[in-house]
Amino acid sequence: MAVKTMIAAVDLGEYDSEESLKELQALCRAADMEVVFSISQKRTAPDSKYYLGEGKLEEAKQIAQANEVELCVFDCELTGSQIRSISDYLEMEVIDRTMLILEIFSKRATTAEGKLQTELTLLKYRLPRLTGLGASMSRQGGGGGGGGGARRGGGETKLEYDRRYISSRIDFIKSKLADVEKRRDLMYAQRKKNDVPIVALTGYTNVGKSSLLNALTGSDILEKDMLFATLDPTARRLTLPSGQNVILVDTVGFVSRLPHNLVEAFKSTLEQAKYADIILNVCDISSPDRDTQLKVTQNTLRQIGCQMENVITVYNMCDKGAIEPVPKNAVVTSAKTGRGLPQLLEKIDRLLAARMARLDLLLPYDKAGLINTIRENGRVEKEDYTPQGIAVKGSIDRKFLYIFTSYQQDKS
Repeated sequence: MAVKTMIAAVDLGEYDSEESLKELQALCRAADMEVVFSISQKRTAPDSKYYLGEGKLEEAKQIAQANEVELCVFDCELTGSQIRSISDYLEMEVIDRTMLILEIFSKRATTAEGKLQTELTLLKYRLPRLTGLGASMSRQGGGGGGGGGARRGGGETKLEYDRRYISSRIDFIKSKLADVEKRRDLMYAQRKKNDVPIVALTGYTNVGKSSLLNALTGSDILEKDMLFATLDPTARRLTLPSGQNVILVDTVGFVSRLPHNLVEAFKSTLEQAKYADIILNVCDISSPDRDTQLKVTQNTLRQIGCQMENVITVYNMCDKGAIEPVPKNAVVTSAKTGRGLPQLLEKIDRLLAARMARLDLLLPYDKAGLINTIRENGRVEKEDYTPQGIAVKGSIDRKFLYIFTSYQQDKS
């Protein structure tokens, strides 16, 4: 059963508070919470104790009690003392935006690394807030909201024990992740050796990246109208119109004001973009926030060190309504209807074409095995068996061109 929830924000004029609250509501839905009402207050600065002004907080308390609300989610990052003060005042559990996202990550991560990264981020976030969090972080196990009494008592001894335990657990997880990262580096090295191009799908959460991957590769990755439906990286092989094989990778979606520690938490999936040959920056063309979504993604990609030269902007979900003008070099698509997908594949092909070299070969029959090398790393367009040998026309990744130099018929 969904937890009855209220959401709260202080509008400091730093960003669009109304849109941010809409996003927070969608995040709550993704965490199986039922948002009963939202409350917002314009201020020049947040209240140091309650974040909201005390009068506004009293108003929220009255509405919450009348609607049997169990949980309050603030659209910001709260300190431990603020969480304790607000929770005591409202007499209910209080979490902030980052804690909510961590809860979603905790429930959705499926790989060993994803689970470890989530726990590490959770513990790092919890450590400086221990005096205020109490049982708030127990929601990570999937539990519902609770009363304020669960956070009281325990004393300093319990607090120090928790600190020692969390610190030791952080050290343990870091060592485990170091081993995982070594294995991942070996995987990247192997891909580099095989020189299979990587194309990464990036973008704001819930813009149809998984749907695009399914439409392009014929896969059946989970598609859901929900924020953070995909957390762990998913890779599928894709054959381009030229015959070139690439690895298409789906990555975790971004949200506005994604905290730096959450970027670090899912470094494993974001690095799929960092090491990609081509990045598809996907947005929802029907969203009024599409330009903001694109900027959020671009800024995050730069933050993790991505090369921005080979980024293709993809305006997805054009089946939802009228198509507004988009930049000339962008591609408009619909994973649902298939519109624009051929153009997207051709654009990827063109960007990768610089890697490819033309082949016009006459292979001796005892070198017939080299045709498989061409197929694996390029494309065979024509293959004729003649008395002199096998005449092959096609293209190959330039990395392998040296193998065929002596068999080229046109050496000019």
